[in-house]
Amino acid sequence: MSFTEILENIFWVGAVDWNIRHFHGFTYSTHRGTSYNAYLIMDEKTALIDTVRGTFAEEMIDKIRQIIDPSKIDFVVANHVEPDHSGAISEILKLAPKAKVVGTARCKEGLQKHYFSNWDFQVVRTGDEINLGKRSLRFIEAPMLHWPDTMFTYIEKDALLLPNDGFGQHLATSKRFDDEVDEKILMMEAAKYYANILWPFSRLVTRKIEEIQKLGLKIRMIAPSHGIIWRSNPTKIVEAYLRWARGVAEKKILVVYDTMWGSTEKMAKAIVEGISSEDVETTLFRLPFSDLGDIIGELLEAKGLLVGSATINNGVLPTVTPFLEEMQGLKPRNKLAAAFGSYGWGGGAVKTIEESLEKAGVEMVAPSLTVKWVPDKNEIQKCFEFGKKFAKKVSETNQS
Repeated sequence: MSFTEILENIFWVGAVDWNIRHFHGFTYSTHRGTSYNAYLIMDEKTALIDTVRGTFAEEMIDKIRQIIDPSKIDFVVANHVEPDHSGAISEILKLAPKAKVVGTARCKEGLQKHYFSNWDFQVVRTGDEINLGKRSLRFIEAPMLHWPDTMFTYIEKDALLLPNDGFGQHLATSKRFDDEVDEKILMMEAAKYYANILWPFSRLVTRKIEEIQKLGLKIRMIAPSHGIIWRSNPTKIVEAYLRWARGVAEKKILVVYDTMWGSTEKMAKAIVEGISSEDVETTLFRLPFSDLGDIIGELLEAKGLLVGSATINNGVLPTVTPFLEEMQGLKPRNKLAAAFGSYGWGGGAVKTIEESLEKAGVEMVAPSLTVKWVPDKNEIQKCFEFGKKFAKKVSETNQS
């Protein structure tokens, strides 16, 4: 794949990873692959904004060579230390030894610890600029979006925002722009990306967007470091981020569970029937047969969450634990939740679920539901009523 000129003398020189299926270890599934976007800006001076994962360094360098001799690069801007964006810096600097590396103070510290190199580094803060000639690079610190070192780069001449992981998606495609791909898939992957990567930092997301708005920065294009570039309507993804960050959700409920001998599954299916009877959308996920990253992506725009498990060793099934731990880490905002489960000679699963969800910051709104051994007809009816009552609560909350 060749380079793409996204604006006059600004080129995408990244790489597409068609094969990757998991990110951040195995916590985030990437069914549609991803891209590592890097951008070369040609002016009186030349700047490279971010690089690519180390294994794709040669692909990026080949693209750059089609445009310019890499030795003529004056600045390598590191918006983020994480190796999927900084992994090729060492290779670039071998070819451009006079280039200055630009980033925040925390970025400098992080790069030195990752690559053990003493590069010529220029530390920048919010408001600092580097003049390239016709264009200037303006920097905006964005700590914890999603690492402490993160910053955005802005080019006023083109109203172009280069926010690294912000507004990205894991989506491998031969196309580069939002108006060239399926919008439904694009927004689905953008939502999943936000939920799995940025959800814990939602308050910071809101503040940073509001800060940019107060600065009066015009944005006609957003070029993130994963996925496609927003050129037709960048406002769409900004507005989506504000909704997600503020916890705006739809009248929808996820039921997430696992079962040992089928009792909890019978409960879950009856609960789903109860929810559906109230004309509330619901989706049933069994762990671990359902993908954890997909569930989290679905939860982003769902108002309600019901979690169920059989009891083992006075707690939940081991398959349910990773989901509960993710909830505690992600801290989803403005969610309503309740727990259910079955047990034999002793309980414990429901209590564990309740404690975990409370730590995650979700609002527990209904008494938990437990069944001993196998649910009978009366208990199945109670499960139906449990789902029905929870659905009504979700509907009432969404209307208020």
